[in-house]
Amino acid sequence: MMNRQGRPSSTEGSVLAEHPTFTGNRALAQEEPLLFEIGRADVTGVDLDEPEAFTPRLGGLERTVPIGLPGLSEPETMRHYVRLSQQNYGIDTGLFPLGSCTMKHNARLNEKMARLPGFGDVHPLQPVSTVQGALELMAELSRYLTELTGMPAVALQPKAGAHGELCGLMAIKAAIAARGEAETRNVVLVPESAHGTNPATAALIGFKVRSVPARDDGWVHIADVRPLLGPDIAAIMLTNPNTCGLFEPRAKMIADALHECGGYFYCDGANFNAIVGKVRPGDLGVDAMHINLHKTFSTPHGGGGPGAGPVVLSERLAPYAPVPFVVDVEEVSYKDAGPASVSALVEAARGRGTVTSDEVLALRKPELFSKDGWDAAVAELRAAGIEVTGDPSPLVVRHSSLDLIEDAAWYDEDAQPFGRMVAFHGQMGMFVRALAYMLSHGADGMRQASEDAVLGANYIRASLSDLMSLPFGDKPCMHEVLFDDTWLADTGVTTLDFAKAMIDEGYHPMTMYFPLVVHGAMLIEPTESESKASLDLFIAAMRDLAMAAKAKQTERFKGAPFHAPRRRLDETGAARKPVLRWTPPAPVAAQAAE
Repeated sequence: MMNRQGRPSSTEGSVLAEHPTFTGNRALAQEEPLLFEIGRADVTGVDLDEPEAFTPRLGGLERTVPIGLPGLSEPETMRHYVRLSQQNYGIDTGLFPLGSCTMKHNARLNEKMARLPGFGDVHPLQPVSTVQGALELMAELSRYLTELTGMPAVALQPKAGAHGELCGLMAIKAAIAARGEAETRNVVLVPESAHGTNPATAALIGFKVRSVPARDDGWVHIADVRPLLGPDIAAIMLTNPNTCGLFEPRAKMIADALHECGGYFYCDGANFNAIVGKVRPGDLGVDAMHINLHKTFSTPHGGGGPGAGPVVLSERLAPYAPVPFVVDVEEVSYKDAGPASVSALVEAARGRGTVTSDEVLALRKPELFSKDGWDAAVAELRAAGIEVTGDPSPLVVRHSSLDLIEDAAWYDEDAQPFGRMVAFHGQMGMFVRALAYMLSHGADGMRQASEDAVLGANYIRASLSDLMSLPFGDKPCMHEVLFDDTWLADTGVTTLDFAKAMIDEGYHPMTMYFPLVVHGAMLIEPTESESKASLDLFIAAMRDLAMAAKAKQTERFKGAPFHAPRRRLDETGAARKPVLRWTPPAPVAAQAAE
């Protein structure tokens, strides 16, 4: 049955097909056409004056044929997007079981904090003296992240998990180059169960990737790592807890072995939500780890972003952290460089009669970073006949103590930052939301959240293990539980079919076919947000589907979903022959050309 837009209706093959409607709507489940199908090219949504004299300057790039952009009123536009939003499934709709995604509740308190004018309305090019609150928040977030991970340094700038991976590996590469081993130490070990971004990130910056084989128990074994170690090994990228939903018990042994051979231990922190307040990665020998604020610390990411992937670094890698840093200039331990006092600077410059402002700053005296202190130093120099030339360094905050430092060596002679990760300072809005989450939970609350996430996943595991098969035996999992498709053998139902049938039950499908080391993988992560009642309803729906599959009721699965706004899409065809541009049908095209 076709709807009024000429597309297959989602009611076909269902009970609802017995009661079709002219509009294609089913009460509040409304059939929404494309924006181009609502508007008309000859309707003007916005009335703008046309200049009397207009000289085109695009040359051969100027359009000669109307493109048929739809004209809509504001109510039409608003209704269109609201109706589309009603067809979405998100964490505000129900349990979102995507494994390795940590789709937890996004507290509205965090949203309120992010919209405070002092955070939401600031600009990265403002004078730092006017954004001290934002800088203080960044410094406080950094302190929380270092305390939770047991690692001394943090780079806030990375915009997402894979960007954080890039940052961590660039710090590792910089450290190796500083040792003079850039040409020889160029291999990164990646377990077969790793996130797909791990080998891609390593290859992107010029490392060779060597795989660590998977075992039947789902863990990485030191016995499989040791034979691969040598003078060419730069790092290992290990996810812990791993993508099989298991904690890696040999992580510290692997870290020690890497360090013995001169390599570094990169930990993929995508699954940090399982161990916050329980395990500090730094205690496991981790040298670099990205933290997905959009997972562990509840910043929204269901619509594709924005993410935030700060990277924590060990003492070995801290000198190579990217700039800028948030520094409290009143607390920096300054090292001697040049004259030790203003009077000594007077003696050194007496023959010249002038000093530059940077020479004054080179004294590295904290008192120079207040207006009164700076003015007093300038007055002392002038009294001795020495003029100060040039404006004070742009690094100076003359009315406050927090600053964003670009020249790391200016306050730490051991610093060798590899550069910048982004144009400015990272995802400020996500920093606010993440810190609000941390402060509202406290240390005990964050630990409890991790415990509840693990408890929920194990409750699902124990409740479904009699019907669905566990690839690594019935042992406790961490924050997510992994099933394979062994139990579907001879049923005629595939993992994909089962996932599509979940849509009819009102649930977003779990992560499918990942990790790749498990055939027909079904990875379920409930997060700590779900109540027992919510988990019980989900489990009941999963058990009902599982029993139907075992009973070979293939008609319930093949072709599913039946009740969604759209029936099953041709995903293979979409991948092989993507339609990336809307082409108007003939009547619309003719109308646009008139």
